[in-house]
Amino acid sequence: MGIEAEFSDDAHYEEIMPRDERWQEEWSGFEKQIKTEARFFSRTAATHLSELFDRIDEMRTGDGRFLVEAVGPGTAVSHFFRGRVFQSEEPLQKAMRRPDLELSAPPAWAAASGRMNAKGISVFYGATTPEIALAEVRPPVGSWVALARFEIIRPLRLLDLAALGDVLERGSIFDPDYAYRLGRMMFLRTLSRRMSRPVLPDDQEMEYLPTQAIADYLATEGQVPLDGILFPSVQVGGNGVNAVLFHKASRCGELEIPGGTEITARTYSNYEDGPEPDFSVSEEVPPVGDNEQEDTDEGRQRSPFELPLGDWGDRLNADPRETTLRIDTNSLRVHKVNAVQIETHSHSVRRHRFEKRESPF
Repeated sequence: MGIEAEFSDDAHYEEIMPRDERWQEEWSGFEKQIKTEARFFSRTAATHLSELFDRIDEMRTGDGRFLVEAVGPGTAVSHFFRGRVFQSEEPLQKAMRRPDLELSAPPAWAAASGRMNAKGISVFYGATTPEIALAEVRPPVGSWVALARFEIIRPLRLLDLAALGDVLERGSIFDPDYAYRLGRMMFLRTLSRRMSRPVLPDDQEMEYLPTQAIADYLATEGQVPLDGILFPSVQVGGNGVNAVLFHKASRCGELEIPGGTEITARTYSNYEDGPEPDFSVSEEVPPVGDNEQEDTDEGRQRSPFELPLGDWGDRLNADPRETTLRIDTNSLRVHKVNAVQIETHSHSVRRHRFEKRESPF
């Protein structure tokens, strides 16, 4: 007697329907552990995320699109818009003078927690249109929003969360691994909604933990090189696209401003009828001759023994990251928020009154 082949003409096969219960259970365990047990070091969480994402770049949607999208120069996504809310003129003018510093990703000490980052982890959140960027900062009435376009100056790879909802696994029902991959596919489709669903402000500290952990894993531990994530905008009902660039890909280049330049920002001009809104920035640079000696000194390679204390600090705090973004100063606009429009679903409330009766039993 010979050994029966793996797929025999005389064998009978039972079709096993794909199920994602295992993935759902593991996700529930992951959420519970990251929220209540082990926030920073969890082998269980790392294993779960590895199974989900370590081959994500090989997966496609039903219409053939990859889940990892290339963005940057020469692609469909070559820039992002980003805004910041101001409630007084002094910090607004500071941002107008140096938007490269004040509108880009914040320094670590000022980085608040967000959907895709923990507090103190500086990342760049942006949107594909200025309208979405304006909605995402949720400005109060009476405030100003400074908004600008940031050009992506090098190629990046971003995971498209919206594409997860259309992911499709192809294969043979006779492949023992196919049911496993179909189960993962079904779960990834729901994960897209989980990671981009609205979260109320009072719940953000806890509910953002799973998405923060996923972003940390993809940024630092995942086998697939990624620079960030594209995800639907909650503030416009999922009809727009936001992006988060991980810390390693969030550096913005600084403006080239000659030393000694005095920068002045104005928010109004005086006319016969009184002051009117007028936003402008003036750069007063020193005469060329005044900078020649300074430029010569800066270009000379100095001995470490000559370095002033401040220069030592600059060397120690130098940012090793490659520059990813460049602000377009001509795109800078200031929006004065006069009103906020709210879109709702209205539900009537029915009220009944009836006489309480004793139960016969």
